[in-house]
Amino acid sequence: MKKKKHTLKHLTALTVSLAVILLALLIAGIKVGTKSTANSEEVQLYLPTGITYSALTDTLKAHNVVNRPRLFAVYSHVRGLDKDPKSGHYILKPHTTYIRLIQRLYTGNQDPIRITINKQRTLRNLCDYVATKMEFTSDSLFRLLTSEEFLSEHNLTSKNVISLFTQNTYEVYWNMSPRRFAERMAMETDAFWTKEREKKREALNLSRAEVVTLASIVDEETLKNDEKPTIASVYLNRLRKGIKLEADPTVKYAVGDFTLRRITGVHLKVESPYNTYRRKGLPPGPICLPGVESIDAVLDNKKTNYLYFCAKEDFSGYHNFATSLSQHYDNAKRFHKALNDRKIYK
Repeated sequence: MKKKKHTLKHLTALTVSLAVILLALLIAGIKVGTKSTANSEEVQLYLPTGITYSALTDTLKAHNVVNRPRLFAVYSHVRGLDKDPKSGHYILKPHTTYIRLIQRLYTGNQDPIRITINKQRTLRNLCDYVATKMEFTSDSLFRLLTSEEFLSEHNLTSKNVISLFTQNTYEVYWNMSPRRFAERMAMETDAFWTKEREKKREALNLSRAEVVTLASIVDEETLKNDEKPTIASVYLNRLRKGIKLEADPTVKYAVGDFTLRRITGVHLKVESPYNTYRRKGLPPGPICLPGVESIDAVLDNKKTNYLYFCAKEDFSGYHNFATSLSQHYDNAKRFHKALNDRKIYK
């Protein structure tokens, strides 16, 4: 009988203790629900993959977000945040309630970032640029994009894999893996290649990568969008006739000096698969990541008989076009005289 009373007494005490704990947690929850973060301005948090709770609280402290650390710790423990904080990019509005902040950090309800894929000279340049916006490193993205497995999956080579990207602005998650990011970019490029664009591409008898490669040359030849379809027509005419492209931008790429303003015989002799003065056909891949206007200029090229063009001697950025070599020599002579007059020798 005494043992039964003792057990009953013990259960009663335990029940009271649990009730007290639950009441304390309820009160804490109410306090957390009404307590707001200390920041009066928007704060952007970048929490790395594998972040610990200790590192999380240090980050919040560094941004002057939490001014009641004990209260924050109690509810973090109740919610389980102290065991499993989620990485990512979070935009924290001024005076966000503790309970909302803790819930977001526990569930990983992060905010996307905006990344603009712009013109880049090489795949390495592109990876370096992207890595400044994302959590992963340039090397990790470069290794993925040049891996045999990835290239085989997308039917590309290490020389033309840059064509997997399309210039635009995208919303992505900061802590995406290189693989997820690359696949997202591939998906966006697939969407760019509409049925209409594919039909035009097929009419040219070129692959996507080849269109982008030609567009990269056009992109480097001029900044004038209204002239790009005509320049594209020159190169397409030369390809059809089996004439070397003899594109100066490919020589700059082969030499590795994009600042050259004057191509000389020394440059033309450089042995490289990108030197279209020495090799027929398109180079093995794009010489830059071209803009959409340049890609569409290839697809919507003007129908001309032009085989040559040369920069105008007025340095307007436009070009003189020619159907014959003699006419082209006259145009080139005027331009070279203008270069000499301005003492531009390289």
